[in-house]
Amino acid sequence: MINFAKLRKEIQDYDEEREHLIKKSRDVLKLSKQIIYAVHRDEIELAGQLLKQIEKEKQELEKIATHSKKMIYEGSFKIAIQEYVEAILYYEFVKNGNFPDLKVIPEQFILGLADLPGELVRRAVFLAGKGHTEKVIHIKDQVDMLYGELLKFDFRDNEIRRKVDAIKYELRKLEDLVLDLKLKGR
Repeated sequence: MINFAKLRKEIQDYDEEREHLIKKSRDVLKLSKQIIYAVHRDEIELAGQLLKQIEKEKQELEKIATHSKKMIYEGSFKIAIQEYVEAILYYEFVKNGNFPDLKVIPEQFILGLADLPGELVRRAVFLAGKGHTEKVIHIKDQVDMLYGELLKFDFRDNEIRRKVDAIKYELRKLEDLVLDLKLKGR
């Protein structure tokens, strides 16, 4: 006989965990945006403090997500991890000049990485305004490298493909910016 009480309980428990996951995802998302904004304003020390917070929040989020195999496919979880990846990569690039490997689901890492060039373009424009042509060229070269590496993949996921395709437009903006700086002799 069908145990409807058990089914109701399982669905209710999942819904409660999902609500908890959504709330914690919002916390990670908010901190990600704060880190990116702090880095844009050259408040690296503040971004570093926020980084410590986000690591703790991300651990809690992942702990919640392990309660059910379906949780890692929830939209709020995926978006939070993508934003986390973008924020950490942006912070590390500006502070240390590198792109660290992060322990997250590969598809979510790629999605966060594919969003990064948009932030790097903003950084390049900021640096161009301060006359830092070599740093702008370095950013352009790094985005070119990222795009070249991502083109080696055979992505089946439409969202990933769309985001990777968008990188070429960000790269074009950077190439135009570098050309403009060189023509102006900066």
